[in-house]
Amino acid sequence: MATSSDRLRTRLSRLAAGLCIAALACTGCRRQPGAENQELILYCGAGIRPAVAEAIEAFQAGHDVRILADYAGSEVLLSKVRLTQKGDLYMPGERHYVQLAAETGIIAASQPVFYWKPVILVAKGNPKRIRDLKDLLQEGMRIGLGDPRACAIGSTSRSLLQKNGIEWSDIADNLKFQSQTVNELGLQIQAGALDAVIVWDSIARFYESHGDAITIDDHKNIVSSVDIGILTFSRSPAAAEAFVDFLLSPQGRAIFHKHHYSTVSRD
Repeated sequence: MATSSDRLRTRLSRLAAGLCIAALACTGCRRQPGAENQELILYCGAGIRPAVAEAIEAFQAGHDVRILADYAGSEVLLSKVRLTQKGDLYMPGERHYVQLAAETGIIAASQPVFYWKPVILVAKGNPKRIRDLKDLLQEGMRIGLGDPRACAIGSTSRSLLQKNGIEWSDIADNLKFQSQTVNELGLQIQAGALDAVIVWDSIARFYESHGDAITIDDHKNIVSSVDIGILTFSRSPAAAEAFVDFLLSPQGRAIFHKHHYSTVSRD
């Protein structure tokens, strides 16, 4: 015959088992189905890092997905993706690179996330009195531009100069620094090493205490779309799509707005 102690132990065992089952069910209810314990590799332009890093943290808080982000220049990342044929997502600093990737058949789908355009970032107070792109050609000016072979701001700056009748050779004498990423250009202004650089409007906001942003007339400027693409060889395409959906959701857009990115086309 079972004693009262035996019956108590049985009840406690059943209660503990029930609590375990309930805890497991509760844990699963807050997660995306089919996305448990997955890992995504995201190749991301270095200039987007602050906003994307925050978006990754927010996404991971509600999904059993770990995102490993590789931040570098857009062209550098494209070369890596082509070479390794590994990874899940590609988010360079300009749509052009996603289009290049798509032409080689490695983009399964893509979506625009936000938009930005170049500005001239000058030393605080604008001591050289720079008003437009032509002023960058003045004798003795110390200019910094992104390397077109490495980053999105470099290739866009080259197109921007050409649009305004300025050849790369015209600015060569004043070109004192070429960067691998857009962030390096802002740091040059912060350090007082250069008179002017061309950066994205949103990036210039990070250097307001060290420099002034000179806007470029809309009809002379180039609006760039920043897209994210899902790679054809992704091992977790459903999880990759879930992250893209998150970036386009109200919560994701709020993060980009916080970092001064526009999610509305400015063409």
